[in-house]
Amino acid sequence: MALSANLPVGRLRRTASGAASGPARGGAGAGGWTLAALALAALVGMPIAAIALAALGGGGGSLTALAGTVLPTYIANTALLMALAGGIAAVMGTGTAWLVAATRFPGRRVLSWALVLPLALPAYLAAYIYAGLLDFAGPVQTGLRAATGWSAGDYWFPDIRSLGGGALVLGFVLYPYVYLLARTAFATQSRTQFRAARSLGAAPARAFWRVALPAARPAIAGGLALVLMEVLADFGVAEYFAIPTFSTGIFRSWLAMGDKPAALKLAAVMLVFVIALVAWEAHTRRGRSDSRDGLAARATDEPLVHLSPGGKALVFLACLVPVLLGFVVPAGYLVSLAMTPVAQGSAGELATYLRSSLWLGCVAAALCVAAALLLAFARARSTSRLTAGAIRLATLGYALPGALLAVGLLAPLGAFDIALTRAARDSLGWSGGLLLTGTSAVLVYALGVRFMTVAYNTVSGGLARIPPGLDAAARSLGAGPSRVLARIYAPLLVPSLAGAAALVFIDTLRELPATLILRPFNLETLATRTYRLAGDERLVEAAIPALILLAAGLLPVLVLNRLGKR
Repeated sequence: MALSANLPVGRLRRTASGAASGPARGGAGAGGWTLAALALAALVGMPIAAIALAALGGGGGSLTALAGTVLPTYIANTALLMALAGGIAAVMGTGTAWLVAATRFPGRRVLSWALVLPLALPAYLAAYIYAGLLDFAGPVQTGLRAATGWSAGDYWFPDIRSLGGGALVLGFVLYPYVYLLARTAFATQSRTQFRAARSLGAAPARAFWRVALPAARPAIAGGLALVLMEVLADFGVAEYFAIPTFSTGIFRSWLAMGDKPAALKLAAVMLVFVIALVAWEAHTRRGRSDSRDGLAARATDEPLVHLSPGGKALVFLACLVPVLLGFVVPAGYLVSLAMTPVAQGSAGELATYLRSSLWLGCVAAALCVAAALLLAFARARSTSRLTAGAIRLATLGYALPGALLAVGLLAPLGAFDIALTRAARDSLGWSGGLLLTGTSAVLVYALGVRFMTVAYNTVSGGLARIPPGLDAAARSLGAGPSRVLARIYAPLLVPSLAGAAALVFIDTLRELPATLILRPFNLETLATRTYRLAGDERLVEAAIPALILLAAGLLPVLVLNRLGKR
């Protein structure tokens, strides 16, 4: 993630589009494509395998030792944060989706897509902004004291830097996952069932609880699963609000304390949460694909529930508040900070961080698009379960939190790097340090693993729209698989490839925990720069890079909204 932390939006694209990868076009050379898919699956599976092996080993970071110290705190805080943020997102996303789908009120058309905008705001940016707004020295409390004449200690104000505050921030930023899927489910439900309940005397609220909500439950559960994945993966909000969770614990154990065995053990426990959420999300996706009642029943724009003028005003406000708190207020505050002389004076350093972010995003996008094209073509040319399983594993990276992925990669790569450096020293007289660890290559590898899912879903969706007859005609003329891919599929897939590259680029731009752990010391991106400035309470200087990250997140959000309407 989300789709990440961060614009973590790729998971919703996967859910909305399913696992469609086009009709099978088996033929000669399918075994080679299967081997390629297996190789990519092995690269993605390496950090998972490393974490699983670490869980079975001993050492200073044994699970028994952790269970007596920090592990209960991490489990309790992570579970509570997931429960609170998930509850907020579920209520807000389901409620607004029903109001938009079932009623008609002034401003509905605008709010129907504006309710998706909070996804454009990375959760860690929302945490920095609301902390700046609501802290003691922020404009809200300062204005309150100026208006009332109070001083410190004369009044009580909720602490935003708390677990409850973190849950509120995450809930307001991530609720669009639930909203998009629930809106689609409500919009495609049969009018007949709802009207039948109304004709039997059920009030609109009772018909909603007894008819509409149960029918949309699989979609709501799927959106909630995506929200929980993003909360589990979150690092920026938890770290900035000082909430001890698995992500912050892994980061602290690996970098601050240098206890790599403990970090790997924590990652292993976190992996159990990830597997459970992935299995739940896959189960809810199957439930949605099997629920086809009344897909064509909403042929008119007539509302299911008629509102009075007062009811329309209340519904308008109910849909407006999440947009205001989740996007308009944070974006407006960033704009106001960016207009200050301090922010504009610090913009001179922006070129260096922007350049680093651009080249990193371009390299990761190129890598992911190439791998996604290979996987999509392998799926199209092979009907074997082995290929399907390899592709499923190769596209699992987006479900892995950035901190978990980083430590899972560093453990095996570190051992390989030591052996490689020793061999280079003995055979070539190499006198330098490690060849891979601490380089941009490892970071690009991690980003490729994490965002390959985003590219694959986009490319496979485009491949599914290409008629199979083109493949058969080319093969009948003697063209091999590589030539078919280069001469037929690649030109037709240019829009999908460009879209996949753009989405991976934007996700890379916003990625925080994996970049913090794996980046070289001389590499600073917009995300890491914003994180460091905000951590030093220099939010004004972080306003312009934060605005760039916010603007970059708008593109995938608009794409998601369009997919959700379809």
